[in-house]
Amino acid sequence: MGPEKLAKIAVAALEDVKGRDIVAFNVKKMTALFDKVIIASGDSNRQVRALANNVREEVKKAGGKVYSSEGEQTGEWVLVDLGAVVVHVMQPAIRQYYNLEEIWGTPQRPAPRKTTVRKSTVGKTPVRKTAPSGAAARRKAR
Repeated sequence: MGPEKLAKIAVAALEDVKGRDIVAFNVKKMTALFDKVIIASGDSNRQVRALANNVREEVKKAGGKVYSSEGEQTGEWVLVDLGAVVVHVMQPAIRQYYNLEEIWGTPQRPAPRKTTVRKSTVGKTPVRKTAPSGAAARRKAR
């Protein structure tokens, strides 16, 4: 199974268990050890372990191999080694402290919610406005 397919399966498994802030990096040019790094957050020890467990189960169901997994004891940071893809599932404080995103560069995924910048009516400070989604977008479209 190729790294692209493994990464898609892992991301889908993380999304199934409500993983947050999922990002994927193509690191093939940076290291010969693996092709992709996926980082996700879980809100508690239990959720971090559940996210990692779901990745392992879904990859095995799809016929992939899970080489190892570390960190289940504490559940603060669980690493799942899928060979060509390495998945890090972390609690937000741990993720912020180690800041792996800075090490691996620009993520491939996900596309953030669309934001627009508009001028503030008070001074020249820009104000970020998040684009409406779901019910708010449907109401606005009417």
